[in-house]
Amino acid sequence: MKTIIPESWEIPIQIRERFGDSAGRQRAMFADGHLLLVLHQLPAQNSRNRQARILWRAPSAEWTWTTNGSTNDLLRKHIAGFTERAELLEIDLQKANCAADYFELLQSIGPLHRTSRNLHAALQQAREMVPDDREIIAARDAASEVERAFELLHQDAKNGLEFTAAEKAEIQSSKAYEMAVSAHRLNILAALFFPITAISSIFGMNIHSGLETVPGSWMFWGILGGGFFTGVLLMLVIKKGPETTIPTNRKGGKLAGKTPEKNIGKRVKPAKVKRIKEDSVRYTASYVSD
Repeated sequence: MKTIIPESWEIPIQIRERFGDSAGRQRAMFADGHLLLVLHQLPAQNSRNRQARILWRAPSAEWTWTTNGSTNDLLRKHIAGFTERAELLEIDLQKANCAADYFELLQSIGPLHRTSRNLHAALQQAREMVPDDREIIAARDAASEVERAFELLHQDAKNGLEFTAAEKAEIQSSKAYEMAVSAHRLNILAALFFPITAISSIFGMNIHSGLETVPGSWMFWGILGGGFFTGVLLMLVIKKGPETTIPTNRKGGKLAGKTPEKNIGKRVKPAKVKRIKEDSVRYTASYVSD
């Protein structure tokens, strides 16, 4: 049966028979001193396809892979690509300043995070199958640091997206509060002149009420003063606002804080949130043996 493993590889038949038309997930297989690693290359953005990279370790500790090029330090070369991508994403994360930037970063980091996690698991399996190979031990440790780097990038991008959304919501809430305060002031102003407007409309009608023959101007000033007095009373009623019930706890005590009606008409500025920039060095993959 033809598989994706090169025919020139002299590997045990029980390993070759475990492959079909595709490589499948990242894993390690071992039989008769032969170790076979199925790893995935760097995933492309917005792509569900995964390109496999198969590495074979013969009993003589010689490595071979399905990718063209030198066969020296194969595991190091494979992990170095993930390390470089993590450094580039770190730079993009520092430049992100809006929700679209953080969302695009999450779209890029997600597949890399999953691939690096499975890479670390596959190398851990290989470490248990060939416990004396120092190169596998160093690659396993480097893959662990790569996985942590992508995990931190994913968490930071997620926090940045959530902070941006919360910041936008806070700004919208502040604008809505300013509009409510402006509408409240307009209602107070309208309440002051509403009685005068109503009285002017009534006496502006072309009908005889009998007040036209009253001598002197005291009638005009009396009606004007009464209208303004009524407007002031109406304004005070509107400014007072509805009564609210003060919340209490289970023991019946009043909860701390001011009631909403005491803050009507007062401009409350939201607390400024400062972005915190980490000065610490992020974890990056280093290829050292223990």
